[in-house]
Amino acid sequence: MNPIRFRLKIYAGLLLVIMSIGIAGFHIAEDLPLFDAIYFGIVTIATVGYGDIHPTTLVGKISALFLIIGGVGTFLGVVANATELVLSRRENQIYLQKVHMVLGIFFSETGTWMLNYFACLDPDIESKREHFHVTQSWNNADFIQAQSLLSKHTYRVAIDKTNSEVLRNFLEAKGDFLLRLLENPVLLEHESFTLLLQAIYHLREELLCREDLTSLPVSDYAHLSGDVNRAYGLIVPQWLGYMKYLKTSYPYLFHLAVRKNPFDKDASTVVL
Repeated sequence: MNPIRFRLKIYAGLLLVIMSIGIAGFHIAEDLPLFDAIYFGIVTIATVGYGDIHPTTLVGKISALFLIIGGVGTFLGVVANATELVLSRRENQIYLQKVHMVLGIFFSETGTWMLNYFACLDPDIESKREHFHVTQSWNNADFIQAQSLLSKHTYRVAIDKTNSEVLRNFLEAKGDFLLRLLENPVLLEHESFTLLLQAIYHLREELLCREDLTSLPVSDYAHLSGDVNRAYGLIVPQWLGYMKYLKTSYPYLFHLAVRKNPFDKDASTVVL
């Protein structure tokens, strides 16, 4: 739970208890109508002052002191935490905008190509392709269903001498780009995307460490396939989450992303 929200709930609960006790004291001891007792309690806690009415009985004065000592601090705590929560939400929105901007650049430069590459080599993709065929009509339930299917999908892409060179050449050309993404301070708190970048960069290093990818032993191809499937399994959820964000926040970017869908064999950026 958000610690600010948790503190706000505690302060709000304490304030409600203190207010209830103070209002009950005014209502009974001062013989005030309930509405006047509530009014009495609110102006006391808010430190507005009475002016028109003030406690006259001993119990009423004790209730006023109880509200002043216990209620004023609690009331200020509620106001301070509510303000902090609003500011925190605003900061979080700005942070998410920056993160998804970086995600957009990643998919434009690297991610979409890699997804196309992995999907073409995935022997199980045909049975799942329709579930990842994001369209303009998708709603939140469709994304949730796709995410559920993702959690059950087994990634079984196999690298061999016929397809490893293309991937190595692509990742070699994207080395500086990937390194700059890893250095981006915006991503420090986005653990899942950082793990994805690390997995891709590790795959790049593994491929570049081998001078000849056409004559490796079967065991080494299996090792490389494991690195590929790690990256594949991390990139697909990021892509789906990014598509969901675009659908909600940036419809025009979502429209282009749908036309570039790597899981759609007929995808085309040309608008027909």
